[in-house]
Amino acid sequence: MADGLSSFWGPVTSKDWCEQNYVYSSYIAEFFNTISNIPGILLALIGLINALRQRFEKRFSVLHISNMILAIGSMLYHATLQRLQQQGDETPMVWEMLLYIYILYSPDWHYRSTMPTFLFLYGAVFAVFHSLVQFRIGFKVHYVILCLLCIPRMYKYYIHTNDVNAKWLAKLYLGTISLGVLCWLLDRVLCREVCGWYFNPQGHALWHVFMGFNSYFANTFLMFCRAEQLGWNPAVVHLMGFFPYVKIQKPKTQ
Repeated sequence: MADGLSSFWGPVTSKDWCEQNYVYSSYIAEFFNTISNIPGILLALIGLINALRQRFEKRFSVLHISNMILAIGSMLYHATLQRLQQQGDETPMVWEMLLYIYILYSPDWHYRSTMPTFLFLYGAVFAVFHSLVQFRIGFKVHYVILCLLCIPRMYKYYIHTNDVNAKWLAKLYLGTISLGVLCWLLDRVLCREVCGWYFNPQGHALWHVFMGFNSYFANTFLMFCRAEQLGWNPAVVHLMGFFPYVKIQKPKTQ
């Protein structure tokens, strides 16, 4: 804690990260870990506007909203460093991965009602259990397993997509998650060494930024693939020459 600043939220009751607490404000415990979620919120908002404007399936609007909820929960967690807010960050992480699993696997699922019902009940049971039990390594292992379940389907979509720009979205997804994980590991594993450096690179804050872009690239790639499945003639276009989004042309009957 910085000299002269007191904690508005009281003692830390959650996991603490490799950033000095209450340096810039008595209301924000980890300043950089808090504000680094803003890009993710803005990117999810852009994706939501595009999904609504072009009338994509509701699942994609829900996906973008879940990204925003996750980022807001992360902001509250890092601003307060309280156990309740940590749960408000971790539970939406699991819900979001369940939503990705639904979007990835549901097009080929023959019993349409079983998958969303199971995933909903799974998410509800996890939320209740997580509110009663404080996970440590178990949460990380559980989350990694959910992420790994998505990889085979993402790879299948990648190899079945011939569009060069869409493939670049998948590569950007892979690149941002790789950089994000490296930053996360730097912050967790080398925290003691990093604290001794003249400049703290704020690895966890960089993780938030990279994962904000990662979610946007993943969502945009999935929107393209789903539009291809529905025959909507999708194309990856670039706003101002560099920012990618999906533009579709539905048949007139739709």
